[in-house]
Amino acid sequence: MDVLSEVLKAVKLDGAVFFHGEFAAPWCAREPDAGTLASYLPSQPGHIIIFHLLLEGRGYVRLDQEDRPVPLTAGDIIILTHGDAHLMGNGPPVPPVDTSQQIRQIIADGRMLSQLAGGGELTKLICGYLICDAQLCRVFLAGLPAMLKVNIRDTPSGQWLENTLRYSVDHAEASGPGGAAVIAKLSEALFVETLRRYITQLPHTQTGWLAGVRDPDVGKALALLHQQPARPWTIATLAAEVGVSRSVLAERFQHYLTDTPISYLTRWRLHLAARLLTSTSKSVAEVAGDIGYESEPSFNRAFKREFDLPPARFRSQAKSTTHPSVGRVSTNAQLNTTQSK
Repeated sequence: MDVLSEVLKAVKLDGAVFFHGEFAAPWCAREPDAGTLASYLPSQPGHIIIFHLLLEGRGYVRLDQEDRPVPLTAGDIIILTHGDAHLMGNGPPVPPVDTSQQIRQIIADGRMLSQLAGGGELTKLICGYLICDAQLCRVFLAGLPAMLKVNIRDTPSGQWLENTLRYSVDHAEASGPGGAAVIAKLSEALFVETLRRYITQLPHTQTGWLAGVRDPDVGKALALLHQQPARPWTIATLAAEVGVSRSVLAERFQHYLTDTPISYLTRWRLHLAARLLTSTSKSVAEVAGDIGYESEPSFNRAFKREFDLPPARFRSQAKSTTHPSVGRVSTNAQLNTTQSK
């Protein structure tokens, strides 16, 4: 059972490409953070993840707070999981060009091609972003580093995705109705492929949510909990479905997620409830029932423990907020998904 697919289905990824860049060395660009990028979009519906796919040439990327750049070669995809500001470039050091206003104009005009001319080696990039539910994406983002790099050219699926996305971006203006939707879906597929590749590369000593997904027993337990969150699970019924003893499941779950299955389920239910409260007109009682609570008062108490607000006030406060969460995933009220080595 594919727990990653279940979670990504719930968080409802929405992708886009904001420019197709051609840069001649030496060049250096300062890329804005997710909050700045969000201010250029017609709406700010959630958490923004930034990505860059290197098509040709070489380059580097460096987070603002880091001293050492990460080298890039053709086929590399860089994911800025928390949408941090960063530098990108190639060649000898040159003063960075702030691309914020350029990106703002590109998004406003609906065009994608961007160029920085230095006269040397050419680097070609596709740059984009994904938006996901600010509450639910924490389940897999909280345990990821601020920046991750994967090369997608060593698998047939990665090569196909790169070539198809490249073709779609190159012909975006001539693609006609539906072209933007195709690019969005390809961006989402590229992100999923990157996560899949990242999981396979994790060392066997790794712990955390993504490492737990790879474990046969913990992964199956997580899939069951995400497929049927409203089911009245107990550790006994979950262990029976997985096919191991309660003690084995509890020990392995604790090893990877430093949590019990039922505590994990409780938090996931409450984050689902938060999304329902802000995206539907269902009553608090209906939301409670949808996520598996038979008693509205017990749901209210659990929700307040997690979010420091009762459900009704949480809903009204969310509706009055003009700029929902973007950028770095908060550590407040987040699922326990810490990655450690």
